[in-house]
Amino acid sequence: MNIEYKKAHLSNIQAMQKLVQPDVESGVILHRSDDEIATNIRSYTLALKDGCLVGFCALHIHAASLAEIRSLVVEESLRGQKIGEGLVKKSLDEALSLGVQKVLCLTYKKAFFERLDFVEIPKESLPEHKIWADCIKCKHFPICNEVSLIKNL
Repeated sequence: MNIEYKKAHLSNIQAMQKLVQPDVESGVILHRSDDEIATNIRSYTLALKDGCLVGFCALHIHAASLAEIRSLVVEESLRGQKIGEGLVKKSLDEALSLGVQKVLCLTYKKAFFERLDFVEIPKESLPEHKIWADCIKCKHFPICNEVSLIKNL
């Protein structure tokens, strides 16, 4: 399968919203408004198959040494074909090029991230601003089954 990875453009927002909608509705991924995506558009990497959007994720910078992989989604019919892994690897390469030392994630897919050398950490060790900026918006807050993991670069 030929997958092209590229940085997102503002013109991609509607396709991104359409792709992520089922996972937002199920509560697996937080809803992000068009404006929030636009504000953070430079953090998104897209996966394209034959020019069509089939996945994306964001590398969100929290501090000079810490970033987060978030909003990782792949079209359901293409899951299990290493597209998500490719998106995470592109984001990790970007984090490394920026000088980030650690990348965290909050996920229901612990085994996926462990295969990429992330290790589980207590949620209590997450930056406080992460909880109040994102988690509080989640329909599962404060009772959450997500696992927090981190990777040292």
